Amino acid sequence: MTTTTLPTIGQIRDAAARIAPHARITPVLRSEALDALAGAELHFKCENLQRGGAFKFRGACNAVWSLADGEAARGVVTHSSGNHGNALALAAATRGIQAHVVVPEGAVQAKLDAIARAGATLHRCAPNQAAREAMCAEVQARTGATLVHPYADTRVMAGQGTIALELLHQAPALDALITPVGGGGLAAGVATAAHALRPDLALFAAEPAGADDAARSLEAGRRVTGVVPETVCDGLRALVGESNLDALRAHRVDVITVSDEETVAAMRLLWSELKLVVEVSSATVLAAILKQSRRFAGRRVGVVLTGGNVDLDALPWRD
Repeated sequence: MTTTTLPTIGQIRDAAARIAPHARITPVLRSEALDALAGAELHFKCENLQRGGAFKFRGACNAVWSLADGEAARGVVTHSSGNHGNALALAAATRGIQAHVVVPEGAVQAKLDAIARAGATLHRCAPNQAAREAMCAEVQARTGATLVHPYADTRVMAGQGTIALELLHQAPALDALITPVGGGGLAAGVATAAHALRPDLALFAAEPAGADDAARSLEAGRRVTGVVPETVCDGLRALVGESNLDALRAHRVDVITVSDEETVAAMRLLWSELKLVVEVSSATVLAAILKQSRRFAGRRVGVVLTGGNVDLDALPWRD
C-alpha cells in the first residue's frame, strides 16, 4: 500500500543515509550573468546531474531500499511520464529486482528509451490519471509488485527532501529556496527538510500557468482537481497530491506561476549561461525568479534544477 503521510526530518535523514551508497551528491553552480539578470545571488542545485538525469532517483532509491526482502522480491510498479519511471528502474536495478512502469501515450521518447535501457518493463496506457492508476492496479494484482507512487508516498518525499539537506550544507547562508511543483513530492520533501533546519527560510515553488492547480488550490483553501494541464512542461502536468498540498500550506510555500514562453526563455538562458542541459520543467524556477525579481532582489536563493532528460529532436524553441 502507498504511504501518504508527510515525512519527518528524522525520516529524511534516514533516507540520506539509505541512498548514500547509490545517489550522487550534486554540485551547486553559480553564474554572474544570471545573478545580474535576477538582481539576486543564485545557487543552482544541479539535480540534472543526478543518476538518471533527475532528482527523482533520490525518492525512488529510498523507496526501493526501504522494502523488506520479501516485498522487494516481488518487484515494484509505478506510473510516470518519464523521470520517476526511469529513477525507479535504476533504483530497482541497484537491488536486483524487477520494475514495472506504466507510461502514458505521448510521453517524451527520450525518457521512455531511458526507462527501457534501465531494464524496466513498460506498460502503455491512455494519457490520463484514471488510466494510469487502473493499469498500475492491474500490474500489482498480477505480479504482487509494490506500488511506489511518483509523489504521494512518504518514502519518495523523504528521498526528495535530502536535496535540502545537501543544499543547505553546500550553501548554508541562503535566504530563500525555490523548486518546481507538479505532483508536489519534491516541494513537500524539500519544504519539510528546509524548515526543520532553517525555520526562517522563505520557500517558493514555480508552476506552469497551464497546470496551475497548486496555486489555485492554495488560493481556494482546498484541492482543486478540475485543471486540465496544457503546458510544454511534461514533468509538471500531474495534479498536486492531497498530502503534498498540506505540506505546501503548512510550510507557507509561495507558488509563482509562469507561462510556457517565460519558461522556454529561461531554459535557453540556463543552457547558454550555465552550459548545462536542463529540461523545460527545470527552467520554471529561473522563469519565476525573473518574472518576480523584486521579491528575490538582493537575496541568496537556492534554485533546484530538477532534470536534464531532453529530447534533442524536439526542443521547445524549434519549429
